Amino acid sequence: MFDGLSFRSFGFGAFGDAEPPAEPVAVRKRPLLGLALGGGAARGWAHLGALRVLAAEGYVPDVIVGTSIGAVVAGCYATGTLDTLEDFARHLNKRRMVGLMDFHIGGSGLISGDRLRVLLDKHLGRTRIEQLPIRFAAVATELGTGHEVWLTRGPVADAVRASYALPGIFNPVKLGGRWLMDGALVNPIPITVARALGAEFVICINLSGDLRSMRGTTIPSHGPDEEELAALASDSSDGRRLLGAFEAARRIGRFGRRPDGAPGIGTVMMDAFNITQDRIARSRLAGDPPDVMISPKLSRIGLFDFHRAVEGIELGAEAAHRALPELKEQLQDAAAALA
Repeated sequence: MFDGLSFRSFGFGAFGDAEPPAEPVAVRKRPLLGLALGGGAARGWAHLGALRVLAAEGYVPDVIVGTSIGAVVAGCYATGTLDTLEDFARHLNKRRMVGLMDFHIGGSGLISGDRLRVLLDKHLGRTRIEQLPIRFAAVATELGTGHEVWLTRGPVADAVRASYALPGIFNPVKLGGRWLMDGALVNPIPITVARALGAEFVICINLSGDLRSMRGTTIPSHGPDEEELAALASDSSDGRRLLGAFEAARRIGRFGRRPDGAPGIGTVMMDAFNITQDRIARSRLAGDPPDVMISPKLSRIGLFDFHRAVEGIELGAEAAHRALPELKEQLQDAAAALA
């Protein structure tokens, strides 16, 4: 369907005059196609299913960009290692996940990320972005300044690692003199990046479009109830409260819930990241909407449910199939505008 450029040839002049043939004229069959793959941790396996459907329909991008897990998938697509990534994802279970998490004390995150770095280097090698047959970029956030950084040169594996360096979980990555962390903090769905790299028609895959709990409702009046006020009054010692919190944390570990029903640190971190990403994504989508958006129904898959890849891949494929009629119509209209 998309065969790049075709050429219209011109014949010789009348009466056999040996006029030189005119230069071939390029005829655009379609606009330059861009894919913007959003962040969402384990929900990112849905990208694999969506990309398979798009490829089967002949939608081959000229530009592919990604944030966080979207950068991982985009990088593998651009380097031709998507099959390897999908095989890894489909065979990932909880035990293998734990084996990849090199927890450490004293770093900038709970996980050093060295084991994942070795895995990326093994499959992506030291292939540089400049060598890729397709335009690619990964989005990261600079620590301290909050600058949005587009990684468009250097090793693909390094760019990917910087893009998924979730604060508090992974150590930040230093590239080009800048300490970088997860790009979802500033641009969860990098549509603007795809357009800046030349894409004229952008398809985005939004991994947070189905999160029902993220409604953004305003609660105009709220405060403690009488029981909470009584509990606070009876326990005014900061020392006792700190000691109790420490003991509860020791008993339940880093994740889970405290005995009093309060959320554990893992829940707090993930919910905070979800809320932040959701608000930023809404704002960015309103300012620069894609031409077509694919939104897999991923609300039942948690950010750390990497072992549920088969389910995520299927949900991504289903979402892409739902979007095909709109995609075909919108792309036909865009192609007609080029004629």
